[in-house]
Amino acid sequence: MSTSAAYPPPPPFYKLYKDAKSGPDPPPPLPKGATYTLFGATYTTDDVLPSLEEQGVRQLYPKDSNIDYKKELRALNRDLQLNFLELADVLVERPSQYAQRIEEISTIFKNMHHLLNCLRPLQAQATLIHLLELQIERRKQAIEDIKMRRKEAQRMLKEAMEMLDG
Repeated sequence: MSTSAAYPPPPPFYKLYKDAKSGPDPPPPLPKGATYTLFGATYTTDDVLPSLEEQGVRQLYPKDSNIDYKKELRALNRDLQLNFLELADVLVERPSQYAQRIEEISTIFKNMHHLLNCLRPLQAQATLIHLLELQIERRKQAIEDIKMRRKEAQRMLKEAMEMLDG
């Protein structure tokens, strides 16, 4: 199967979808193994953030499991500002030595990016909690609205019954 052709052939499971009259289509099968190829690129099914060492980047913050993200990001931001100032100084005084400063700035950016990516699951969890709380609030409001309209309808029925009886 060619994965880099302009129009690659359909995946082998396309045969599952040949008859639209037979009912709902089955979902595509899950990839077998830890990797799969999609449009010529290889992807992994593992949803794990690789460490900086696995990416070949020097880690500038402690390797503890209890990291104070705010403190470490602030420290990296201060280091970044200092390195930018030093880069400006190097570009003025010793232009041939700029590559080292650029490499240090790149390492700081990669460390900051990695710390932010470590916070993504917490961000997703907080977003989900917020969305669920909003749904609960909307449903409570809808229930209150239904109760209010029910009382109003009962009042109107009671008035209509009194008019018919009277």
